[in-house]
Amino acid sequence: MNALSHLNRLEAESIYIFREVVAEAQRPVLLYSVGKDSSVLLQLALKAFYPARPPFPFLHIASGWDFRDLLAHRDRMAAAHGLELLVESSNEAAERGINPFDTPTSIYVDNMLTQPLKRAIDRYGFDAAFGGARRDEEKARAKERIFSLRTATHRWDPKRQRPEIWNVLNARKARGESIRVYPLSNWTELDVWLYIHRERIPIVPLYFSQERRTVERGGSIILADDNRMRLEPGETPRARKIRFRTLGCYPLTAAIESPAMTVEQIIAETLIDRTSERAGRLIDHEEAAAMERKKAEGYF
Repeated sequence: MNALSHLNRLEAESIYIFREVVAEAQRPVLLYSVGKDSSVLLQLALKAFYPARPPFPFLHIASGWDFRDLLAHRDRMAAAHGLELLVESSNEAAERGINPFDTPTSIYVDNMLTQPLKRAIDRYGFDAAFGGARRDEEKARAKERIFSLRTATHRWDPKRQRPEIWNVLNARKARGESIRVYPLSNWTELDVWLYIHRERIPIVPLYFSQERRTVERGGSIILADDNRMRLEPGETPRARKIRFRTLGCYPLTAAIESPAMTVEQIIAETLIDRTSERAGRLIDHEEAAAMERKKAEGYF
């Protein structure tokens, strides 16, 4: 089977998932992180409901420490496609001094990402939330079903996951429960890049190699994205030719040194890489099973 037919099968499955959720859910939403996976979700949603606009809002959880290029891309895409864009932040946590430099990452993630997401779902009454997680990213995400049931308090229990046999998806839920839906579950990082290339999907420029002002800290290359970046004693920012495989809060997201300046070159790098792109998310590595614990508490 050639690569094109493989992508067509993945695309068809994802579009089926989008349409099934819209048919079954009362108030769906797409969790729009603006990264490469979210960009593919946007393209799939546009195709699934063409010529109409996607019949659900796009929710961005903005920590206040987002890359500037990411925010600019978010606003461009929302304007270009007439999206209903919702932005949720935790100003109260920021006022209490929660930040990526002084706060343990588990507390930072809970206050700046998880709690705002849960508040938004409750306030707007969303009962199904599309996300861009893939099973190949991380061990905890490999346990997810396409339809991931969450309790009324947004908790995830891997032992309560329902079987999904022969593409039969169970959208039943009790009052107050919600479902996280992952249309890209069966995609890989390579599939995502091949699809971006085939569909010519616009993505955040940070995925492409460019000389950028960085510091090296704890073996990780961190972009000094604005003047809030705190320098430790002896640190001097210097230009490196870097790009990102994943995008999170900029002080907690490691770059890689790379010459890849086109999607074709990124695909070539991905073909030989043997590490997950989540290796660049420092929030995943503070403690053992960090991702599974965060998911259980209501994280993406």
